[in-house]
Amino acid sequence: MADNQANLYLVAYDIANPKRLGRVHRVLKRAGLPVQYSVFTVVMKRKVLLRLLEDLTELIHPAQDDIRCYRLPNNTDMKTLGRQLFPADVMLFTDGINRLLSD
Repeated sequence: MADNQANLYLVAYDIANPKRLGRVHRVLKRAGLPVQYSVFTVVMKRKVLLRLLEDLTELIHPAQDDIRCYRLPNNTDMKTLGRQLFPADVMLFTDGINRLLSD
């Protein structure tokens, strides 16, 4: 994976304290798009992602909180069921990584 190439990541979190939860949510809201409660997608280069994760590390209590980040493959086939937070035809990102949440 090249450091200068933007990739799609899924970031999920479980934060025990409401104040920390709000801080983590605000940081991720500036960086990506909420997919579900406590789940975001972000498109960014690896160096920017590592900086984001460092910022999040400073906001959490490691013994009580959990943040996970998964790189999604470029050819991910995604399907959704049930109520969505935004219309089905909304593109997540268009920086060379086009994704529709549903067909």
